[in-house]
Amino acid sequence: MGVVSNTRLTLRVDFGSRRSIGPGKIRLLEEIGRGGSISQAGRSLGMSYRRAWLLIDDLNRSFRQTVVSARSGGSQGGGAALTEFGATLVRDYRAIEKAAAGAAKSRLSRLEGALRDSRRTDAARPATKTSIRGNKR
Repeated sequence: MGVVSNTRLTLRVDFGSRRSIGPGKIRLLEEIGRGGSISQAGRSLGMSYRRAWLLIDDLNRSFRQTVVSARSGGSQGGGAALTEFGATLVRDYRAIEKAAAGAAKSRLSRLEGALRDSRRTDAARPATKTSIRGNKR
């Protein structure tokens, strides 16, 4: 019986100690690219507008080129769009992620093979009783 696993390699790129990009920021950028809205992207990912905006602001401050351009609301309505650089950033991250997953595939398979079958883990473990007693004075 093989282990059915949801094993995946998660990639985060650290640019020094205070700047990074990982799966969360990339998903946020992808959602903005699809929907044209920071608030809509945040909602679809279960985060507040403020959190989404802070992440975008962090990205825009981290790179020389703007990642997302935003228009304020008003009678014309607001919106946001990935810049050309933002779209390139997403493509490059996904390409690096795919290459890393390919390079790690056989080692990940070996690690998966070493996992206990989660359906049998509790049944295979003998029942034990543990008692912790406090010191009485």
